[in-house]
Amino acid sequence: MKQEINPKDTSRAIAFELWMKSPMPMVTFTKTFDVTRLRKVSRQRGMKFNMLLCWCIGKAASTIDEFYMLPKDGKLYKYDRMAINVIVENVKGGLSFCDVAVCDNLEEFNANYLHLTETISQTCQDILDEEAIIVGTSAVTGTELDSITNQYNGIFNNPFLAWSRYRKGWLKTTLPISLQFHHAQMDGKHATQFLEELQRTIKTI
Repeated sequence: MKQEINPKDTSRAIAFELWMKSPMPMVTFTKTFDVTRLRKVSRQRGMKFNMLLCWCIGKAASTIDEFYMLPKDGKLYKYDRMAINVIVENVKGGLSFCDVAVCDNLEEFNANYLHLTETISQTCQDILDEEAIIVGTSAVTGTELDSITNQYNGIFNNPFLAWSRYRKGWLKTTLPISLQFHHAQMDGKHATQFLEELQRTIKTI
């Protein structure tokens, strides 16, 4: 469920005034993650690497209050739950989207992820949750990339993470991940707090 809130009653009051009308309000951070543990769990448990990463993203994001607020159309909204947006190629060769609800239980998230991604792949119809705050994701695995930047014009204001192909080293597997966020929603300290929490979640999954 979402509700409109008064920015002046939140910790985002000043940032909202400074950035809501900015023509380029989006900020992008890129961090290289150690995903050795994630790759190991993927192999051992037969789970998709991208699913595991999406679960870790939701787990980390749900600990940051600012992730539950979203500036849109000159207003600020607060949500009481979160979902991860996943993009898959459908049977027609196009792209379809689904929102997978964030939850603490990995098995439950995995089941929902597999069901929703398979459904939209076959039906070519998006499954979206309008009442949840959405954390966007995109896996561009055709090559190795150092960073990915999305639209910077504030049309799509949700936090967005993107990555490409992971890099296998002798003892460690790494993956650069880009986080894009609206500056009215959070500051650099919140973004870095999330990135640090994401790395801890990946290492302890």
